[in-house]
Amino acid sequence: MARLHLFDLDGTLLHGTTAPVEISRQLGLEAETIELDQAMSAGRIGPPEYAARVYTLWAELTEAHVTAAFDGAPWLARIRDVWAEIRGSGDYCAVVSLSPSFFVERLLDWGAHAAFGSRFPEVPFVEPVDPAGALTAAAKVTIADRLCEQFGVGRADCVAYGDSMSDRDLFGVVPVSVAVNADRHLAGLATYSYTGQDLWGAYELACGAR
Repeated sequence: MARLHLFDLDGTLLHGTTAPVEISRQLGLEAETIELDQAMSAGRIGPPEYAARVYTLWAELTEAHVTAAFDGAPWLARIRDVWAEIRGSGDYCAVVSLSPSFFVERLLDWGAHAAFGSRFPEVPFVEPVDPAGALTAAAKVTIADRLCEQFGVGRADCVAYGDSMSDRDLFGVVPVSVAVNADRHLAGLATYSYTGQDLWGAYELACGAR
């Protein structure tokens, strides 16, 4: 039976940072976005309010800014190698993230079968953001179920990779999970724990559970 590998983005594929922080860095608004990240991590704001507030910060955002953020971000090594291996073995890989869809979907070009993020208007913004389009931890499970149906697998065939509170719900419903450079919110929940900057190491742990 094929397996579906589900990857978080912020703090997982990206080492020590988030896509919104990397985007905001291009606008000189890194500190403001780190504060928002901390507020959401602490539970003081939720994904809808977060989306509305970063949308306001990004009033001057252009496609060139997004490209520079994506290309200059501190990605884990060998992401494309891992996804090529997954594809070559007949398995599936997807990215499910609370970060903006216009950033997350760029990973389709790296070999992901699917990529989902919080729904934002196209850049540059001429339409308002709909806070209801912001993904939540629970939405990750809903999307995973949808992907299972699409690829003809079940939850029992899934592997989740994540680092924080937004991955708790997904870790709770799949049989194999890998905490990647994870914070305290995933303590005791993951099947395996990986610390480092090479995705192949995390992938090898999951392969041991086949």
